[in-house]
Amino acid sequence: MTSSSSPSQAAQSAFAQNNPEGLRADALMEEDVAWSFEIDGERDGDQFDRSERAALRRVAGLSTELEDVTEVEYRQLRLERVVLVGVWTTGTARDAENSLAELAALAETAGALVLDAVFQRRDKPDAATYIGSGKAEELRDIVLESGADTVICDGELSPGQLIHLEDVVKVKVIDRTALILDIFAQHAKSREGKAQVALAQMQYMLPRLRGWGQSLSRQMGGGKGGGLATRGPGETKIETDRRRIREKMAKMRREIADMKTGREIKRQERRRNKVPSVAIAGYTNAGKSSLLNRLTGAGVLVENALFATLDPTVRRAETPSGRLYTLADTVGFVRHLPHHLVEAFRSTMEEVGDSDLILHVVDGSHPAPEEQLAAVREVIRDVGATNVPEIVVINKADAADPLTLQRLLRIETRSIAISARSGQGIDELLALIDNELPRPSVEIEALVPYTHGKLVARAHTEGEVISEEHTPEGTLLKARVHEELAADLAPYVPAATA
Repeated sequence: MTSSSSPSQAAQSAFAQNNPEGLRADALMEEDVAWSFEIDGERDGDQFDRSERAALRRVAGLSTELEDVTEVEYRQLRLERVVLVGVWTTGTARDAENSLAELAALAETAGALVLDAVFQRRDKPDAATYIGSGKAEELRDIVLESGADTVICDGELSPGQLIHLEDVVKVKVIDRTALILDIFAQHAKSREGKAQVALAQMQYMLPRLRGWGQSLSRQMGGGKGGGLATRGPGETKIETDRRRIREKMAKMRREIADMKTGREIKRQERRRNKVPSVAIAGYTNAGKSSLLNRLTGAGVLVENALFATLDPTVRRAETPSGRLYTLADTVGFVRHLPHHLVEAFRSTMEEVGDSDLILHVVDGSHPAPEEQLAAVREVIRDVGATNVPEIVVINKADAADPLTLQRLLRIETRSIAISARSGQGIDELLALIDNELPRPSVEIEALVPYTHGKLVARAHTEGEVISEEHTPEGTLLKARVHEELAADLAPYVPAATA
């Protein structure tokens, strides 16, 4: 419930801005006077349940502000100072704190300095200001007290919520989606990655465009030569901006479609050569790039940061039995991944849907690895890869709690614990990949003349060679191959074997 401000309240608000220290001291004195042990000490806690349930709760330990004066002065020059705010609708308070802790990590990755974090228990976010008008005013006091210049909300805000909350707190307000898009824009390196991020940003900004002053003025209407011939109101500046953004989005979609064609040609070439493919998927910062480097020596950037690598990397690998396959590192996922990103990166995520096996990497040292598994599987379901076999790879086993590892290994039947950093469990993982990859369906024994050595080479690259013996007549080959290669080898099968 809100009420109109009186002149005395306006005077108090002006005094609060000019003298915040004195106002806080007065507030503390009023609290000391308002509560006494004789009157209030005998009361039970039930009378405060409602206020406590709706109050903003601070999350301890999320401030990243440095204590050293010189470091603080240096960082304040280059980092935004932010306050995090969330709405806790389901789950436990611990779940809400974990979500804000992840938001703090995202803010740090984007280059911000987290000063404070609060969350509120509500049935659903407020339609106007996300946290309600009263709590928005409390948030404004926290912003004034901490000296923050940005508020980051742990959810996707509607255009109206952004406007109304900014009107109250008087600083810039962004949501989780805008923060993730900013991180993607910083980390995209390839032409395709930059185009995908640009498309997602334009999709996000289109309904959130706002006009001030001349932005609402109208251009000249139709007619030839201007003057008396002009008719109609014409377009406003904001309508012109929206039209231009739609035109840019259409251009970006065409460019991404052209890039998708090139990626599809490469996939068709791998399918034609019968090369199995393995996709590494998982939560951001779970260690996917570290695992790719460990298995193939790819040299991909490894950093303890969220979304450190965005551009997909495909490398050639070999199983212990000598079978060739491709290993693809995909973009990391996160809880509440913006649907703009899922749509824009769909061509990249198709690497997961077209693979023969998914290595689902999860951080075993994370406080809630089950939530990470659920978030990644939701995105996998969105890209239509639910039928692809999956191996859950529990990474960072050397830093994880043994009880957590045991719980995950018990819950996930097709799982293995490894450490990409130390190499623990890598040999077992390679053997598991060898067993899970699809094998050629036809077992054949053929005596291939030396003049047809290409067939032997194809058996090595496309199939699985069981034995190979060089005889005076040719190469006696026993292998498992696909039907197409089996048909090419059929003329050289000995009569007794046939």
